[in-house]
Amino acid sequence: MIGSVRGRIASKTPPQLMVDVGGLGYELEAPMSTFFNLPGVGEEVSLLTHLVVREDAHILYAFATEAERRLFRSLIKVSGVGPKIALALLSGISVEAFSRCVLNEDITALTKVPGIGRKTAERLIVEMRDRLKDPEAPPGVAPVAVGASPETEAYGALIALGYRPAEATRLLKAVGPGTHSTEELIRRALQGASRE
Repeated sequence: MIGSVRGRIASKTPPQLMVDVGGLGYELEAPMSTFFNLPGVGEEVSLLTHLVVREDAHILYAFATEAERRLFRSLIKVSGVGPKIALALLSGISVEAFSRCVLNEDITALTKVPGIGRKTAERLIVEMRDRLKDPEAPPGVAPVAVGASPETEAYGALIALGYRPAEATRLLKAVGPGTHSTEELIRRALQGASRE
């Protein structure tokens, strides 16, 4: 299996790009989240990849981060979700936002992504809930996406403490805007809860 490619970008036509690796051109498909961070044509790039083998084609998908590739690999294991839908999801929503949608059971947000209907969104929430959990985490710890923001980590901690998703969201919103560490967000959210 081809795990990554490093070379010069030969062409970019979303969602396809070609990377020249020592004279060999690799055709890749990438989500828009990866495309937004690509350098210009002719510049060096390093991408993580996933190879999908079909009867009629071998398709190489490219990702800027390990979190994107991991989510893609989990998505294509969901029944009724193929690489095209997985690519559309990664193009329409960030890894962190997808995790939040699953945790909050936010079907409406998922159906805003082109190609995702209500039934697919419901299936994604049911099947992805356990897959988003960190395999290293002890039982009872809420799932948190790798590379998650302090807000997402704080949200996961509040869920682990027994707060319902809506309560955790409300407590974090009450903290207000600003750049806070995960610990600070949790502390302020718990202080707000104790004042209620």
